[in-house]
Amino acid sequence: MTAPSKPDEGNEPPLAPTPPADSEADPPTDAQDLFDAGGKVDRDAINRLHEDREDDDAPVSVRFELSRDLKKRLDRYLVDRIPFMSRTALQRLIEEESVTVNGRHPKASTRLRLGDVVEAVLPPPPSNHIPPEPIHLDVLYEDADLIVIDKHPDIIAHPARAMKSGTIVNALSWRFQNESSGGLSSVGEEFARPGIVHRLDRFTSGAMVAAKSDTAHWRLGHQFQNRTVGKRYLAVVHGTMKTMKDLIDLPIGRHPRIFDRHAVRFDDFGKSAQTIYRVREVFDGYTLVELELLTGRTHQIRVHLAHLGHPIAGDDYYGGSKLTRSMVVARGEDEPDRHRDEPLLARQALHAALLEFDHPIEGDRRSFTAPLRSDMKELISLLRRHRHRRVANLPGCRIDFEAMGLVEPPEYD
Repeated sequence: MTAPSKPDEGNEPPLAPTPPADSEADPPTDAQDLFDAGGKVDRDAINRLHEDREDDDAPVSVRFELSRDLKKRLDRYLVDRIPFMSRTALQRLIEEESVTVNGRHPKASTRLRLGDVVEAVLPPPPSNHIPPEPIHLDVLYEDADLIVIDKHPDIIAHPARAMKSGTIVNALSWRFQNESSGGLSSVGEEFARPGIVHRLDRFTSGAMVAAKSDTAHWRLGHQFQNRTVGKRYLAVVHGTMKTMKDLIDLPIGRHPRIFDRHAVRFDDFGKSAQTIYRVREVFDGYTLVELELLTGRTHQIRVHLAHLGHPIAGDDYYGGSKLTRSMVVARGEDEPDRHRDEPLLARQALHAALLEFDHPIEGDRRSFTAPLRSDMKELISLLRRHRHRRVANLPGCRIDFEAMGLVEPPEYD
């Protein structure tokens, strides 16, 4: 009988991956499945964790505890344990304070000894191939370190198991090779999703930032992790909100029965999630709300609003209705050449309007506004014309309607 293979000499048995305490997701795989028979981190398992995490802003971490006195440099130890990352990339990981030893930020030359606990925040493993594709991107801002785009609906951020092309990553790869300059090639050597530090749902439009350098990637990632990024959304929801402003503080986890959905959960699988909403305009049967994200759970806004009984218009995934013109415009009031059964929008009426962060290199605060897409603008315009409207003027609102392509109503009730 062949003896079972032993871990590489100098490597220690791994412990379970350790996400931050307030952002741990239901594990998509058994903790030990993160490591191969030799005790090395398995790239496919880490990739799955990145795809399946419930908190879009949360990092994916692994943890090792030394059972013998190795006296080995930290960077060399990590090369042994994380084979899909180069030593240079791991040294950058250490420099950007994404690795701790016993809870402290070490140097690459730190010598490891018995009992040391090493934790590392890992990016997705490098992809086998990211084909560039000539997909149009609406660029709000670009420099040598980052790019901010106005994401259009019906596109996902990065290749996933079910979709390997037609993503923002494919579009960025093409842009940097053919239309502008950038560090995608170097970033792409270490990240399966070059520069992607946060995500928007497939059918959500709006402002999204991607990094063009390793340093920008990690520093932006820290800001999302530490909740210092400002994120404001606009949504049209069904019904009239009971209060004009409120904090929705309800835990979210994977739906207990329906695959690929999430729900408010008050058990051990529900993780802290907070959304502030402010009403901007009220119509008969609908409300236009501004939303401020304090956390970044998957589908957070959609789940929170649906739980309140006000699902987002068009979001049939979470209880909203697909809208036709007849649902907004009364019979006889519409334009003669328009059909009443004509769809108004083919997605949820949710838009990431404002994104604010510290520039990862320059250090100054930057704010970016993504104008509304034509489908949401038409919906709001029809509501204003055909539904009785009340306009709120609440403190704390940040979204500029003029920058959105909407004319701010002059009167306030």
